[in-house]
Amino acid sequence: MPSEVIFDLQTGVGTFPWILKEAQAAYTKFLEEHPQAVEGFLATLRQQVHYLVVRHVLSRLNWLGILLILIFATIPFAPGLGVADLNIGVLFFLAVSSLEIVGLFMGGWGSNNKYALLSAMRAVNQIISYDLPFIFAALVPVVLAGSLQMSAIVEAQRGLWFVGAWYVLGPLAFLAFLVATLAAENRVPFDILEAESELVAGFRVEYSGMKFSLIMLGEYAHMIGTSFLGALLFLGGWLGPGPEWLGPVWFLLKALFVFLVVTWVRWSFVRIRVDQILAISWKLLLPLTLLLLMVTAFLVAWSAGGA
Repeated sequence: MPSEVIFDLQTGVGTFPWILKEAQAAYTKFLEEHPQAVEGFLATLRQQVHYLVVRHVLSRLNWLGILLILIFATIPFAPGLGVADLNIGVLFFLAVSSLEIVGLFMGGWGSNNKYALLSAMRAVNQIISYDLPFIFAALVPVVLAGSLQMSAIVEAQRGLWFVGAWYVLGPLAFLAFLVATLAAENRVPFDILEAESELVAGFRVEYSGMKFSLIMLGEYAHMIGTSFLGALLFLGGWLGPGPEWLGPVWFLLKALFVFLVVTWVRWSFVRIRVDQILAISWKLLLPLTLLLLMVTAFLVAWSAGGA
């Protein structure tokens, strides 16, 4: 009985090399007899892979990766823990994050769809309108710290975070920062550019699969980066109780808090009209943030002169 089992195993396993050699011979013979067919098939396959992977995935991943690296490269997670702590870190972050509008408009225009184009035009209008209040609100901590370097801004908040500085100036600046973030990130109630009832899915209506995933990945990465910026400018960054090695944990928790606040608003308010969105920016938020910036600069100069 054992000898029969061994013989069956040897016979069964021994047939696989024969099958492999026969398949190899048939394949080699086919290549010799039909070289044009093989080359044509491989060329077609190569073109399809190039079209799908290189033109539609890698190209977008490269641009997306470059923008994400530029945004997150200037964010320090703790003293000495970061890619590049630039002395103009806040200005660099604001400049790079504003490039979002270019890809958004190109995506809507390139779709050759009137609804996507209308959504892209709304997005340009809205983002430009709220970029100015966003910048003015972000400059309030810069004026309080006297530096554009993010680590210096965090160190200036030892003892009192800027969200509570000068009684009402800090809270108002943080509130304006959150509202401008909602509008810049196209979150509810400022998501009129992708109103389902009239624009289907907005500027991304013609994109699906990997393209849609990359667009959503870019939007959420931009929102996470903005949450990091809010935690650094207003909530003390990595400052918190406990040992120093807990700094990155505190920073991530504060950034998560900002992210959840922005997300929580989505289920608390209804969508508003486009004229109301622009009125909030140009008639309320822009004058308020400009006034906050001027008053902050006056108070900092007055306190420095008094000292």
